[in-house]
Amino acid sequence: MSEYLPLSIVTAAQALTESSSIELFQKILYQEIDLAGVHIASSYVQAGQGGAPILLLHGFDSSVMEFRRLLPLLAQQRETWALDLLGFGFGVRSTQIDYSPPQITAHLQAFWQSQIQRPMVLVGASMGGAAAIDFTLSHPAAVAQLILIDSAGLQQPPKIGKFMVPPLDRWATAFLGNPRIRQSISKSAYFDPQYASADARLCAALHLASDQWSTALISFTKSGGYGNYAQRLDRIQPPTTILWGRHDRILGTKDAQQFNHLIPQSQLIWLERCGHVPHLEQPQATAAAILHC
Repeated sequence: MSEYLPLSIVTAAQALTESSSIELFQKILYQEIDLAGVHIASSYVQAGQGGAPILLLHGFDSSVMEFRRLLPLLAQQRETWALDLLGFGFGVRSTQIDYSPPQITAHLQAFWQSQIQRPMVLVGASMGGAAAIDFTLSHPAAVAQLILIDSAGLQQPPKIGKFMVPPLDRWATAFLGNPRIRQSISKSAYFDPQYASADARLCAALHLASDQWSTALISFTKSGGYGNYAQRLDRIQPPTTILWGRHDRILGTKDAQQFNHLIPQSQLIWLERCGHVPHLEQPQATAAAILHC
């Protein structure tokens, strides 16, 4: 197990019960990334080989554990990576940098140059979709294909950032870290609430014990986060596939059609009996859609 993982997280992970959760956690690796002179120990998972590499980007306040069911299926046929976005997941946080979309894109570019180094299939889920859009617009040559899973990027940024001042900022992160609140959000994300199991709750909460978790989350929120890319989506060059859960209660379903309308080379695939996280609820169907795009 990596020296970068706090003992509290390693100890908590011993309670994982689903085999895919245990196996993915055990595969977490770290790579030092130079971000404007600041060295960031960045957490990721890699498996499989062959074909154009696939890189998976998780949603807001999540981690690589979000892809515990999807990554193994993709890795059976393709070289597959999952990366914790800067300031999220199990990555080491630094007090020397701010956490914002431009910094996330810079970090992603540095990781790509260090580890992947050739055009990839970039897959972003929820907020990870917005991060993938931002990266694709900034570095189109690095992306052979873009895949958005119930993606953010068509909503105005939340106004909560301007209220994130002490002590409200700590109250806000304490609220988000509350197990009951997280469980309520988790149930809303699924079409079938039975997927919001004890193992799923632990997977979603392991990274909260990371040093500076709340500090980085506050910094990101104060930055404004990801906003509305509607006016720029026509500049996306790579072919794009939009995968969307038919029963998404987090973002709804209208954005799926709008993405399809605004992105030039795009197709929309509905995933049945899925909520906001089809890669967790219907991983086989999600993997098949990605591999056959």
